[in-house]
Amino acid sequence: MADYLPPRELWPTRVYKLPEFATYPERFNPTEELLDKGVARGWGERTALLFEDQRITYAQLSAQANKLGNALRELGIGEGDRILLRTPTIPPAVVANFAILKLGAVCTPISPLFSRAEIAHVANDSEAVAIIVHAALLAELEAVRENLKTIRHIIVIGGDPAELKPKGYRLYAELLQSGAATLAPVRRARDDVGVLLYTSGTTGRPKGTVHLVEETLIIPDTFGKYGWRVTENDIIGGSAPLAFGAGYSTFTTIPLRFGAAASLIAKFEPDKMFETIQKHRITVLSLAPTAYRKMLQVPGAEKKYDLSSLRVCTGGGESLTAPTYYAWKEKFGLEIFEGLGTTEMMYVFVSNVVKMRATPGSFGTVVPGYEVKAVNEDGRDAAPGEIGRFLVRGPTGTLYWRDPEKQRQAVTPDGWNRAGDYVYADEEGHFWFVSREDDVIKSSAYRIGPEEIETTLATHPAVADVGVIGVPDEVRGQIAKAFVVLKPGHTVASDELIEYCRDKIATYKLPREVVFVNELPRTPTGKLLRRVLRQAESQTPPSARSVSSA
Repeated sequence: MADYLPPRELWPTRVYKLPEFATYPERFNPTEELLDKGVARGWGERTALLFEDQRITYAQLSAQANKLGNALRELGIGEGDRILLRTPTIPPAVVANFAILKLGAVCTPISPLFSRAEIAHVANDSEAVAIIVHAALLAELEAVRENLKTIRHIIVIGGDPAELKPKGYRLYAELLQSGAATLAPVRRARDDVGVLLYTSGTTGRPKGTVHLVEETLIIPDTFGKYGWRVTENDIIGGSAPLAFGAGYSTFTTIPLRFGAAASLIAKFEPDKMFETIQKHRITVLSLAPTAYRKMLQVPGAEKKYDLSSLRVCTGGGESLTAPTYYAWKEKFGLEIFEGLGTTEMMYVFVSNVVKMRATPGSFGTVVPGYEVKAVNEDGRDAAPGEIGRFLVRGPTGTLYWRDPEKQRQAVTPDGWNRAGDYVYADEEGHFWFVSREDDVIKSSAYRIGPEEIETTLATHPAVADVGVIGVPDEVRGQIAKAFVVLKPGHTVASDELIEYCRDKIATYKLPREVVFVNELPRTPTGKLLRRVLRQAESQTPPSARSVSSA
């Protein structure tokens, strides 16, 4: 597997500052640590997973993982093998994750929304030997089955056995029944590859990000302990897919480290999220800002649903924005503690939840165990208020799978991880987001963050959604162009939206063009895909563009 990893000299510096890190064995198994030891200490009858009307205990989850693990081992799956998961966030996916890890194999969950081309790319890039797929997500996989070079087994959750078996598919339910209920764990080195996550493709083709075995404990012992302050009484819920660091850690590692429970949903729907909070008595809620905004649009939700169980609401993946924070607090009496992390770093490393004090518009202060800073164009630490590139280091780090060139770009010569964002810090150490480095608009020698423009336009009563990109301009180099989705039944002129911004942001930041669209491209976690907007813009003839100049 060493051939798939970047040379050691390109690895970021790992900093182990917390005493918890010194307690890890040099070799261990994540399933043993997170499940088996919990059962051994008396948590067997505690709830581990909640899904709709199902309740799965720690003992049941452990037994199911063992059964599936034994069945997978009979198929020839062993240490270091990559196994893809293409499923919604449902109990069988969590069972499969722990079965894979217990065998010493590498769990590789992929987005349910990946296209057939992306599925083939990830399967071949990871050289996966098997894929576990939900029957509802099988069609796209079937379309590229012949192009999967290393896949030996396709295991299907659900579906009609009479249709699946003749095609050579194996049934998850049958494998689960065939395996024994005990399984010896394969203990691996702390710096072995444990989990392989692929990025959502916000800046191009999905990239494999490597996560070491030790990170399955590091994330709970940093953000779980010092951010959410998880106890055995917590029930953690949210909407992120298992395929991204946000979902994987939220549902498979953080709760189980503390004897807590994970509340799962197969698909985010605003009403269903409210119902799940009420039904499962969720205490910690983790959602993308887009999800909070959609829930705010549910009429009468503050009277219809009981949210009294919630003690913490957190958000990340894109800017929450102050208007969203204030609207949520006014409607439900709850604060949202914004944070920032990356799939490359596995989870959140800066958050307002650390001090349990929300600063609307800021994404918070550093999570214990990490170090962060902004550096200016000269490479020096940026002064408070000065915009700079965001750097981070800690017990996790960016490691790209089979991409040494991308690795060189991701890590500074002195070992810091480049987060890929422009930010600034205030005097109190709170960080404020400006833009993704790829998204920054360079206009007339100014650097403009599109999110400030988006936030401003989003406050207009007719605007439902908005995305801003930079487009070429002969005079200014680039100008800001806004793509706006209007609320049903609302109309507004482009010029009116531009004028609306004029007294709210600096003149040089004004959008110079406005286009109305039916929807905006977003990832499953709600991130705006500005790359897609830029691609579409580059392919649109100038004569076909809807333009209003400021």
